[in-house]
Amino acid sequence: MSEGSHSIRRKVGLASLIMMTSVFLSRIIGLAREMVIAYIGGTGGDVDAYQVAFMVPEILNHILASGFLSITFIPIFAGYLVRNEDEAGWRVFSLVITCFGTLLLILTALAMIYTPELIGLAGFRSQQLNASAVRMARIIIPAQFFFFVGGIMMAVQFAKEKFLIPALAPLVYNAGIIAGGVILSPWLGMEGFSWGVLGGAVLGNFVIQIFGARNVGMRFRICFQFRHPDLKKYILLTLPLMLGLTMTFSTELFYRLFGSYLPPGSVSSLNYSLRIMYVLVGIFGQAAGVASYPFLARLLAENRIRETTLLLDNTLRFILLVIPFSVLLIVLRYEVVLLIFQRGRFDAAATSMTSEVLAFILLGTVGFAAQTVVSRGYYASQNTLLPAVFGTIAVVASIPVYILGMKWMGVTGVALGLSISAVFQAGLLYILWNRRIGSREGGKMAVYLLKIVLLSLALGAILQGFHQALAVWLDITSLGGSLGVVLLTGILFLILLISSSRFLGIEEVKNLLTRVVLSLKKRFVAS
Repeated sequence: MSEGSHSIRRKVGLASLIMMTSVFLSRIIGLAREMVIAYIGGTGGDVDAYQVAFMVPEILNHILASGFLSITFIPIFAGYLVRNEDEAGWRVFSLVITCFGTLLLILTALAMIYTPELIGLAGFRSQQLNASAVRMARIIIPAQFFFFVGGIMMAVQFAKEKFLIPALAPLVYNAGIIAGGVILSPWLGMEGFSWGVLGGAVLGNFVIQIFGARNVGMRFRICFQFRHPDLKKYILLTLPLMLGLTMTFSTELFYRLFGSYLPPGSVSSLNYSLRIMYVLVGIFGQAAGVASYPFLARLLAENRIRETTLLLDNTLRFILLVIPFSVLLIVLRYEVVLLIFQRGRFDAAATSMTSEVLAFILLGTVGFAAQTVVSRGYYASQNTLLPAVFGTIAVVASIPVYILGMKWMGVTGVALGLSISAVFQAGLLYILWNRRIGSREGGKMAVYLLKIVLLSLALGAILQGFHQALAVWLDITSLGGSLGVVLLTGILFLILLISSSRFLGIEEVKNLLTRVVLSLKKRFVAS
């Protein structure tokens, strides 16, 4: 492998470590946020209203494709960096913020006006809950402007291979939500968390990112050059994402929408389960996807196709390790929910309900994690149309699964629908990616996946028997008993995972994380 390839791997290793730490801390703080919400609101109707209030901001966020700013903007900006045309890159930076920021302000005003009609799409029968959701939505909606501008500023930092300041954004955002809820909920109830959302967005995703963008040489001026070719290019890249139904958008929208037609507590139990699952997705998927994306974009800009394929597949091999960890959490679902949430207004009945939902949510963890990387292969090649089209087809095709699941299984049926949709979308996009780029590595990946699945099933059977035996001796309904079961089962899991992976030749279990450490050591020695 060339010296340039070794350099890229070292940089990806360092970036992965920074983003993995950020995502892990973000997920932990995110769980702390949900713990505070559960303590104050439990699984009551007010918590459902708070979650449904995010429907309008999610729609607004999707229309502007704010969640894809790094994905669509980095390839354009990186192209200027490769050609040493930084000034032109900053001009496009100013153009996108000015034009799309103005559009977002207009849409924000319209969304504030028509919030009652949009919230009315939910299935709340209580006028009080509906009115509460409208009030909270109007508090949260303006945060989308700060997410948008901050997202562009984070994108230029990623393109400049600076990850530390952007890594702080989710940490500050979640801390803001917690602070808003703790400080204001005695007077405002769940609305206190809504004010925390707005404050966290302003500070974490805007104010701090101004500092980070300035450190990489940000130059901004108001610019309305609508005929600029790169603005047109940005629109063409972003338009499919605006019109398409992505996995992230459909998940956040559908669990709130379908859950609102079920008994009170359904939306909140789905939300709590998703937040637990997203910890795994963050560690195995999001961190690796965010860290590898700038390098994928640069490799494709330099037409280094083989190295791009190797980087994507190596990242995916690491991500598939999420499967055995998902099985571990399925076995320990009751104890995990009890340890994280059961306090305050979140009682034993809420624990039982949420743990049932969690089991079905965890079935889709690998799909959610893999999609974060597979989709970035398309975006790095500046092809947003194909994943948007096939992603939308997959989402639409999954709607009957949600409806039938909701009818036959209630809230667990909605959770199953989320998982099936995620796995289907990720698998479909990966197959299409291999055909498009001409890769023949799909067969090797299928064999590797089969090994991981068989290993996970075997581990699950052993762990379930061990768990049942422990439940005879330990009181899993108590905090101490649940903690003991989690620790003992976790230790057995690690022993079995390491030993069995050696037998099956799955070197990624021990190697992928150590590669990051070795890359860091080599980097520091070289410096």
